[in-house]
Amino acid sequence: MALQCPPGFDNQHLRRQVLATYDRVARDPHGDFHFHRGPRYAVEFLHYDADALAELPHTATARFAGVGNPHRIGPIEAGETVLDHACGAGMDLLLAARRVGPDGRAIGVDLTPAMRACAVEAAREAGLDDRVEIRAGEFESLPVADASVDVVLSNGVVNLAPDKPRVLGEVARVLRPGGRLYLADVVVRRELTLDARANPELWAACIAGALTEDELYTLVHAAGFDQVYIVERFDCFRGTSAEARVARDLRVQSVNLFARRRGH
Repeated sequence: MALQCPPGFDNQHLRRQVLATYDRVARDPHGDFHFHRGPRYAVEFLHYDADALAELPHTATARFAGVGNPHRIGPIEAGETVLDHACGAGMDLLLAARRVGPDGRAIGVDLTPAMRACAVEAAREAGLDDRVEIRAGEFESLPVADASVDVVLSNGVVNLAPDKPRVLGEVARVLRPGGRLYLADVVVRRELTLDARANPELWAACIAGALTEDELYTLVHAAGFDQVYIVERFDCFRGTSAEARVARDLRVQSVNLFARRRGH
């Protein structure tokens, strides 16, 4: 299982690779990457609403690199507080900010400075900066108060985490009892070899850190969630260099998953 990296794995090297990759996406989203990006991909592969994306700044939508569509998992209600725990340039976050309305809050946390700068600019361009807050932070240690969030959005994040139980534990910590997790992430059909799990390049490619569906269920349940179920599946790597390298052999895909924080 890829709940944690193999012994001897260089976590800091992985973090540097991830930071460098998404810094490049922030600075030039049209560059050469192993994954799809942008609003056309979001609409054609992940079934985002084209009209809704057209209303958002290009600053956010051009840099979108998610693997699923958490907005198809469940509703976001007016007045709620939503956290996107690796918000990137903010496309999912701005969609949430529109739904929570002027009485709600949309908090984005991201590790990459260039992505945070894009998210701040996109919120300003969208006229949503009165309800959007961007914070610097890591998904292993979220700068968010306990039990303060109604919905957590997660899009292509857990597969990148060296310590997945800790990441999901942080999500559970910040959610109010009964709060919802709308998670989109990569899954593999079969367990990877230890050599593949130990390859930082494959981790950064969103492959080596991916779980099987059964492992993902186990992880989310253990973190403090009930009502865990998959809502939808996507072929997010179709036509990419990642598919050509390993994804087809492993039958890699992405899923939308719903889970509810235990408690009342």
